[in-house]
Amino acid sequence: MTLGTASNPLRVAIIGSGPSGFYAADHLQKQSDLTIEIDMFDRLPTPYGLVRGGVAPDHQKIKSVTRAYDRIAADPNFRFYGHVEFGKDITHAEMIDRYHAIIFAVGAQSDKRMDIPGEDLSGSHPATEFVAWYNAHPDYAHYQFDLSQENVAVIGLGNVAMDVIRILARTPEELTETDIADYALDALRHSRVKTIYVLGRRGPAQSAFTNPEIKELGELDDASMIVAPEEVALDPVSQQLVDSHSDKSVTKNVEILKSYAAQGDTGKPRKIIMRFCVSPVEIIGNGRVEAIKIVKNQLVPDDRGGVKAKATDQYETIPVGLVFRSVGYHGVALPDVPFDEKRGVIPNEKGRVLMTPGGSSPLIGDYVVGWIKRGPSGIIGTNKPDSVETVESLLEDFRAGNLLTPDQPSRESVDALLARRGVQVVTYADWQILDQIEQENGEYRHAPRRKFASVDEMLKAIAAHKAVPLPAGAPPKDDED
Repeated sequence: MTLGTASNPLRVAIIGSGPSGFYAADHLQKQSDLTIEIDMFDRLPTPYGLVRGGVAPDHQKIKSVTRAYDRIAADPNFRFYGHVEFGKDITHAEMIDRYHAIIFAVGAQSDKRMDIPGEDLSGSHPATEFVAWYNAHPDYAHYQFDLSQENVAVIGLGNVAMDVIRILARTPEELTETDIADYALDALRHSRVKTIYVLGRRGPAQSAFTNPEIKELGELDDASMIVAPEEVALDPVSQQLVDSHSDKSVTKNVEILKSYAAQGDTGKPRKIIMRFCVSPVEIIGNGRVEAIKIVKNQLVPDDRGGVKAKATDQYETIPVGLVFRSVGYHGVALPDVPFDEKRGVIPNEKGRVLMTPGGSSPLIGDYVVGWIKRGPSGIIGTNKPDSVETVESLLEDFRAGNLLTPDQPSRESVDALLARRGVQVVTYADWQILDQIEQENGEYRHAPRRKFASVDEMLKAIAAHKAVPLPAGAPPKDDED
């Protein structure tokens, strides 16, 4: 039988349900000459990845991208397997038996370390833990952050750092009508944070935040953006970079920062003090964070036409009781899948998984998209061309007859395997039940939703909804995707 037909569909598994996974599914669905069954797996009962668990609650507009993902999931040849963990509930070998191709879309799940003394003191946290906590991620809902501290340091100048700063600096009233977790809103309501130090190792021209993100910090109800004029004065190397840069957003960032320097302290209760060309060298404390020691950097040309930070002999100690580290993400290895530990990615060539980092031999049938493919860079939309490139590699291999030849290429085989293991699979229809309940639960504070922060609560809510008898004459619910 010809592969890719209605009687013998091309079966593709996608591990992970964030943007890169959905964009891969979308491009597969656009192959009108092929019948492709797409099974998307996620460890959590909820889809969308970092759109749900990473995008800040006060950035609801960004989350509207999920409407496009819902349309992708509505395709009759698409199925969502939520609450199914790769490597545990279904292994790589078991997938090879059931799919012609496997696409890994698992993102970069851990933080890069700074490797400085005191990094693991109580009160020093990866920024992503705080982000996941206030976004009601089930793995982090039980975490605690000492918001009784008046002075906080946020290390890093990317958009994640900007999100952390905003959430710390906003008033409860500004957050009430967002989908922030209830427990996080309550904790922030009692926060005593007054001063937030933002520490960046390079200068204003090298900052990774976007224009809207830095502009937003100057529009907070209760917080002043404070930047010393000397902090935004560009060195000759950076000035040359700005003058020659085709990306006008760099120039705009510098202009916004200079406007803050000119404006000075506006007298609001909270202060955001942004520092450039400084690097933490030690987090100081006896059992818990008490201060952070930083070194002043000098910017020097690097061998790629940019600049790098070089430490000087000037040091400073800032008293802080809480530290959030936002210096980058790092991927996590998957069971039985090659991994480049140094780069934190699955080694690949145009999305084809390679057997070894730096090697040239592809692993037949395995593909990768998103941050676990290219590293943690770009915004949500960056994943679209990235996923298209990978799917094109997969389709090229399909045409060359170079995919897997599974023994049990059927959904029935997957369903039977998971049933034998007692896995409670959450379908897309189940997720839509949760989605509706969350939206209804958020109405009491005029929020878009009130998220479930526990997998058990999610599963119970789905079961309770299904147990409710349908009104007389109502059509039966279809739980298939």
